[in-house]
Amino acid sequence: MPEQFAVGDHVRWNSEAGHVEGVIVAKHTRDVRYKGHTRRCSAEDPQYEIKSDRTDHVAMHKGGALTKL
Repeated sequence: MPEQFAVGDHVRWNSEAGHVEGVIVAKHTRDVRYKGHTRRCSAEDPQYEIKSDRTDHVAMHKGGALTKL
């Protein structure tokens, strides 16, 4: 099972532009519509909304894509 994170955790993930760092602003444990697509989420496999430190862009990723800083 992937590591569980909490709102406020500072994390890093890999994007097309390289590594990005940001802060988790929401944790989703139920399916959610995000940018026009349904993201599959559960309590065992949540997805996290992360706000980039540099650009304020918000991305959504599963815990397996994140590294806690």
